[in-house]
Amino acid sequence: MGVELDMKKVVIIGAGPAGLTAAYELLRQSKDYEVVILEESDQIGGISRTVKYHGNRMDIGGHRFFSKDERVMDWWEKLFPLQGEPSFDDRLLERDKKLASDGPDPDTEDQVMLLRQRISRIYFKKKFFDYPISMKPQTFINMGFWQTCKAGFSYLAACIHKRPEDSLENFYINRFGKVLYSMFFEGYTEKLWGRHPSEISADWGSQRVKGLSISGFIKDMFGKLFHRKNRQVETSLIEEFWYPKFGPGQLWESAAQEAERMGASLRFDAKVVRILRDGTHITGVVCRNRAGEEEEVTGDIFLSTMPLKDLVIDMEDRVPEPIYQIADGLPYRDFVTVGLLIDKLNLKNKTKIKTWNDRIPDCWIYVQDTGVKLGRIQVFNNWSPYLVEDYKNKMWIGLEYFCKEGDDFWNMSDQESVDMAANELIRMGIINNRQDVLDSHREKVKKAYPAYFDTYSEINQVVDFINSFDNLYCLGRNGQHRYNNMDHSMATAFEAVDLILGKQDDKMAVWNVNTEKSYHESK
Repeated sequence: MGVELDMKKVVIIGAGPAGLTAAYELLRQSKDYEVVILEESDQIGGISRTVKYHGNRMDIGGHRFFSKDERVMDWWEKLFPLQGEPSFDDRLLERDKKLASDGPDPDTEDQVMLLRQRISRIYFKKKFFDYPISMKPQTFINMGFWQTCKAGFSYLAACIHKRPEDSLENFYINRFGKVLYSMFFEGYTEKLWGRHPSEISADWGSQRVKGLSISGFIKDMFGKLFHRKNRQVETSLIEEFWYPKFGPGQLWESAAQEAERMGASLRFDAKVVRILRDGTHITGVVCRNRAGEEEEVTGDIFLSTMPLKDLVIDMEDRVPEPIYQIADGLPYRDFVTVGLLIDKLNLKNKTKIKTWNDRIPDCWIYVQDTGVKLGRIQVFNNWSPYLVEDYKNKMWIGLEYFCKEGDDFWNMSDQESVDMAANELIRMGIINNRQDVLDSHREKVKKAYPAYFDTYSEINQVVDFINSFDNLYCLGRNGQHRYNNMDHSMATAFEAVDLILGKQDDKMAVWNVNTEKSYHESK
């Protein structure tokens, strides 16, 4: 009984990758903490969840399981071992893969990581380009002789005359030249953020494509050519990745079950609407369910993965006015995926990769054409054959749109958004007519992408304010208002747990994940 009285209560806001990693690690490493997880929705995984619909599964946003952080890779593999036998499509296509010697069989076991080939391409003016842009002959054939010459001279000019990196536009031009920037970055970036790259902070490029450049592609190309071992590879250049049999949500559902087995209390339909504090100490939060009923949850330590903007605003009138205004002005982009079930796409597989029924091999297709709102196409068949109920006869694709909550696209009905998505595919020549769509489903995601404009330039003042609280830690993508990958979000949880357990004492360690160059460029 005395041990229970000495236990400290940790309240975690959000059951996404960061929150669940923190809960799991804290309970795994210590028996001195009571852990309560408050989740606003009725689902596990946040933006990394998997949506089930009519026997098919949608990966919201697409999640490749790859990291240069060994802690993250080990963590994933402990939960879901790498496959030891061929997956359904591997056998169907007689593909050879380097399998784990004692790994599970994905046809008979569910908690298994598949080894997948990373194929993402750009679809621009009805032609496919490698993503990221490569130096392959097909790239120059697609571009044409004169455009290739212009791109080459533009890149050389960018090498000689570097622009100040005070915007995302200049960040890209410095690495690719103005011609390639205009072709492959400018329009797509404006679709994604709803702002021209000249208005967006270069910080976004530093976090998402740090190390990528023409010179980086050339070094990687020659590394492959001469079979150089131990070559460093940027995350966006990886050729293989791991993937849970039934999508990312499956892994996070298992992580939640493990955390509960170790003693965590997981509460759904618990939206945090107020933060209670005494000076620089958080004392509790107030949750509200869908019925409007409120409950106060007290605790000793608080880990927040809720949007940083909402966290500060929910502290109400005791926040200094300048901090409140900065937090209130932090922008986001929202996200809609329209899932379409079809027989086939009017896109031929012109790669050397063997596919079923000559389908395209891509996981993602980036749509650069500015004449459509569509940003990306996911081909769920290629992420995992187990995401699609009738893999051999049907294709299950996700059309990804970037928007703002409350705008015309966000407010469309399900039918209107499906009709628009289908019509854009018809205009692009990817399907023939509306009757090609056999089934459909729409998913909306609020605050999917923390944005790097408006008051973002002053965010350090908000970080300093948050760090003034002795028992509050902000984790994950939305918790830090940083466009983190899943592994970065997990790393913030590792750092926070180390702080709680007294293994380190610098609170900035949580915020420094995904900011230092060495994190990206060395393993």
